[in-house]
Amino acid sequence: MVRNMNAVSRETLAAYLEDALSEADTVQVEQALRQSDALRKQLRSLIQEQDRGEHSVGAIWRRQRLSCPPREQLGSWLLGVLDPDLQDYVTFHLRTVGCSFCLANLADLEEQQRELSPKTQQRRKRLYESSAGAIRKKR
Repeated sequence: MVRNMNAVSRETLAAYLEDALSEADTVQVEQALRQSDALRKQLRSLIQEQDRGEHSVGAIWRRQRLSCPPREQLGSWLLGVLDPDLQDYVTFHLRTVGCSFCLANLADLEEQQRELSPKTQQRRKRLYESSAGAIRKKR
């Protein structure tokens, strides 16, 4: 947690660039950046270093979000249809790790689900009715 705006560490700036801070910490870092030329210079330097490409396994892992489940898995998690082990992992990733990238994806999926719900229900009803009708005809 960022408490002293004048003491924003290099690690905190890196986490800020990776969008890995809480909302409150992000706000504090942005306030500190507005107030400090030295901190903005340090941030630019860090961005340049990242642009040159750090090629450690950890850096590549974070950049490529290799721990993040794909959007399709997030949708399946939302529906509760994943294998139990994968369901547990995605729950851990969202609830314990609190990955902001995946939480944003999940919020978008939930919004789409709310928006499409009446249409989806109508489509499912039509499919069910047409399938039930086809089954009755075969009997």
